[in-house]
Amino acid sequence: MNDVFLAVIAVAVAVMAIIQVAAVIVAMRAARRVGDVVTKFEDDVRPIVAHLKSMSADAARTASIASVQAQRAEQLIGDLTQRVTDTVAAVEATIVAPARDAYAVVQGLMAALAAFRQPPPAPARHAGASEEEDSLFIG
Repeated sequence: MNDVFLAVIAVAVAVMAIIQVAAVIVAMRAARRVGDVVTKFEDDVRPIVAHLKSMSADAARTASIASVQAQRAEQLIGDLTQRVTDTVAAVEATIVAPARDAYAVVQGLMAALAAFRQPPPAPARHAGASEEEDSLFIG
């Protein structure tokens, strides 16, 4: 009977060894398939990543160019503003200030002429007339 038990144990160990070898083979095949899928995925993704890197470089270059253009525009606007301010100051100094002075002279002459054209002041009334006007006041 001991021989039977030993035979059963030997068969069971052999079956377990066969199952373990089969499991290792299946695991190796699965690992190979996963490796193949990962390799295929990397091959598919590699051009996309390269294209994204190229687009990123183009975007960085475009942003750099836009920044330089914005700085140039800001400088141009600053220069234009300064030139307009200088031109207005020059026009004011050349034309407006003398015109203002000439206008003041003309106003002074008109005031002098108006003073000469005014009728002479009326003779002063005597005190009696003032009392008559007071008596006519109703208040």
